[in-house]
Amino acid sequence: MKTDDLVALLATGVAPVPPHAARRRIGQALFIGLPVSMAILFIGFGVRDDIASAMLQPMFWVKLLFPLCIAAAALVALHRLGRPGIRTGWTWAGLLLPILAVWALALGHKLTGFLVDQIPAVQGGSWLACVMSIALISLPVLVATLLALRELAPTRPALAGAAAGALAGGVAAAVFALHCKELAPASLAIWHLLGMVIPTLAGALLGRRLLRW
Repeated sequence: MKTDDLVALLATGVAPVPPHAARRRIGQALFIGLPVSMAILFIGFGVRDDIASAMLQPMFWVKLLFPLCIAAAALVALHRLGRPGIRTGWTWAGLLLPILAVWALALGHKLTGFLVDQIPAVQGGSWLACVMSIALISLPVLVATLLALRELAPTRPALAGAAAGALAGGVAAAVFALHCKELAPASLAIWHLLGMVIPTLAGALLGRRLLRW
């Protein structure tokens, strides 16, 4: 068989990739995973009973927006990592900036006399439950996003998996904020962040194996 004939045969029936395929697939993953994460919250934990009054406190919104900013940055990274040849650019800075901001807030509280209030949040016995709860709630989004990435073409599987984990962790921490009553900045900067790091690391390890071409 001639080379030209072989190329023509391989190209037969090949359709162009639909525009915005990565956005749609990742969006579908969120559409599937987020309701399951919410169900875990409602069935396993429940929404805090003082949610209406909590919404009047600025730290409640900080606690909610911090992980959502991380999730948004991870979402942008996923859109890029799901397509070959697309640079991530400054996308990863979007993950770092919210973390630095929350750490600066926690440090500011410490330096302005709130150290006594921060100690129970950092050393309290509920920290492990907080971390593991966020990791648990992240699982549906992580699994759905990794499955979506398998239908795309990530050339950096570990990074793509880490971005999927960061997205899942950010979504999970925001969902868990509807249950957790702890508003201390130190708790947010350490334990909630650690809860997001776990699915990020898990995503990197799984992505390295599951997303390899």
